[in-house]
Amino acid sequence: MLQHIFDAAATGSLYAVIALGIALVFGVMRLVNFAYGELLMVGGYVVLLTAGLPWPLIVACTLAAVGIVAFLMERIAFRPVREADPTTMLITSFAVSILLQNIAVWIAGRRPKGVSFGSSLSEPVDIAGASVPIVEPVTLGVVAASLILFVFIMRKTELGVQMRAAAEDFRMARLMGVRADSVIVAAFVASGVLAAIAALLLVATTGSVSPYMGLQPVLIGFVATVIGGMGSLIGAAVGGFALGAVTVLLQVVLPESVVSYRDAFVFSFVILVLLAWPQGLFANRAAEERV
Repeated sequence: MLQHIFDAAATGSLYAVIALGIALVFGVMRLVNFAYGELLMVGGYVVLLTAGLPWPLIVACTLAAVGIVAFLMERIAFRPVREADPTTMLITSFAVSILLQNIAVWIAGRRPKGVSFGSSLSEPVDIAGASVPIVEPVTLGVVAASLILFVFIMRKTELGVQMRAAAEDFRMARLMGVRADSVIVAAFVASGVLAAIAALLLVATTGSVSPYMGLQPVLIGFVATVIGGMGSLIGAAVGGFALGAVTVLLQVVLPESVVSYRDAFVFSFVILVLLAWPQGLFANRAAEERV
């Protein structure tokens, strides 16, 4: 049971980081950024290219590179269409996603590539009688530290307070003097840093990178964001943990004959949650006003 708890917590924490990055941009711009998965992909390939360096340099290079790509994504792709219809921004995110995937295929090829980063983390460690891979407690520790730092920035710094206000009600925040450009750029860069953290943990867990490695995580993150309530940062984190817990629980309790259909059961759970709470568990004021 303890081993399953570790599995659920590690999986849920990874989902929470991804969902938080998606929710941060949506809260400020009302943009579902489907190119977020390609930020994970960029992070994965940076890890591949820097795999021979000491791990602190790998982490620093990944955080910096993905943050810069997120910044350029906002400036080049989304800022020119910021005032356009939301559908235009959604299509733009799809276009950016496909463009980055094809660039990765052109440079690195379609086949997954093995990465030695974090290979020692696959070794099991005994915790209170449970044998779990080292990567799981490492994931929990990294995500916990990241979330604590994120909460501190969002609550104790001026820019963080502005981002929270913009996520709650962007139009009112602008009327109160919040600079839109600064907040949006900060949201994209922060989401990029969260994507870099998720990419590092994904690569350490799977040991491989590919041009399409971000597709499934961004779908899971989006679903977790919907469960928590679109635009709610707390809801995104809670939705990620809930989705991870349900995924691991179903993997454990389902009979072997139907365990291959686990994802169908997971999305059935998502449907039930949305039937009970159509706006998500933590729907914020802006979402309620849009209804």
